[in-house]
Amino acid sequence: MPAPSKPQLIKTLIIGAGPGGLAVAGRLAKRGEPFEVIEMAGEVGAAWVAHYDRLHLHTAKDLSALPHMAFPQDYPLYVSKSQLVNYMRDYAAHFGICPHFGERAVSVKNMGSKWLTTTALGTVFESDNVVVGTGFNRVPVVPKWPGMDLFEGALQHSRDYKNGAAFAGKRVLVVGMGNTGAELALDLHEHGAVPFISARGPVNVVLRDFLGKPTQYTAVKLQRYPTWVSDMVSTVLQKIMVGDLSKYGLQRPRMAPSKQLRELGKTPVIDLGTVDLIKKGAVGILPGIKAFNAHSVVFTDGHERDFDAVILATGYQSRVADFVDDMAQVLNHLGEPKAPVIPGRSGLYFIGFGAYAGGILRSIHMNSKQIVEHLLERQTH
Repeated sequence: MPAPSKPQLIKTLIIGAGPGGLAVAGRLAKRGEPFEVIEMAGEVGAAWVAHYDRLHLHTAKDLSALPHMAFPQDYPLYVSKSQLVNYMRDYAAHFGICPHFGERAVSVKNMGSKWLTTTALGTVFESDNVVVGTGFNRVPVVPKWPGMDLFEGALQHSRDYKNGAAFAGKRVLVVGMGNTGAELALDLHEHGAVPFISARGPVNVVLRDFLGKPTQYTAVKLQRYPTWVSDMVSTVLQKIMVGDLSKYGLQRPRMAPSKQLRELGKTPVIDLGTVDLIKKGAVGILPGIKAFNAHSVVFTDGHERDFDAVILATGYQSRVADFVDDMAQVLNHLGEPKAPVIPGRSGLYFIGFGAYAGGILRSIHMNSKQIVEHLLERQTH
């Protein structure tokens, strides 16, 4: 790393020009407050640019916009990846947000009443506040199984998947039955592949739409009630929407979807059509993986199957402790920041982490308000 430069003195440094960082920057710009944004990539919303082609938001546009700027009226209810990226670019331009691109934060240290942030290029910022918006999908999780290095087929993480065109006619194993895994299986099927999903444990699945309306609306309404009510209702609705998938190899957890989200930070699978394919036998469900061979995968039930390709939809880690010092009391049991505002860590904020009923973009909208209000109140004392 280059030798650190003389610190640039600023009020607020925002790390990351994704939706979280932009939301905080937009709120500060609206109030005429100074800030700077650093972004390791070369554009805003870079993580969304890199996502697979067919991706659309699973949440309705009226509950997914950034602060002070609605989505264009001609956008559909579920905004596409490319539309969201264009919206974020327009948002940055509208609020005069000009990130320092190519600047990756490698160290964030508390210096008493100030924060010292150093980037990989040696740039140093001394600020009253630091807002970390690097997101929960910063570092791909790549599990290791015996024989994995011997597999001669295509093997990649879902981060590198764009579409299923290259897999037409091939047997493809998608590892992981989360939102990404379920949608990649659907995309592979639509491109003529023969997809299977390895689901190592029970999975909660809900439909994106129910009775003509986004299920998100129901999830948001249930937040107003006691947890036992939301757990009971979400369990009943799930059974009505999806039915029993155990005969297809997919078990339902004993924990309600709402409780799983609340206590484990695990979002239920928002189904876009994969369940119908599973019921038709067009997408096979297999158990967890035990080992790889040159052309096959051995599963925990002892069965072995040949595959041409394996796609790891095994998720990500935020790993903010890689560059933010002294995080022991800040992270929860999942390794994520406990809250947007951390008691006892004056001037340090986190945006875009964790799982929330109603979706991550809705939580960013709300949490960015909490952060900016706390930040400005702190300035007056």
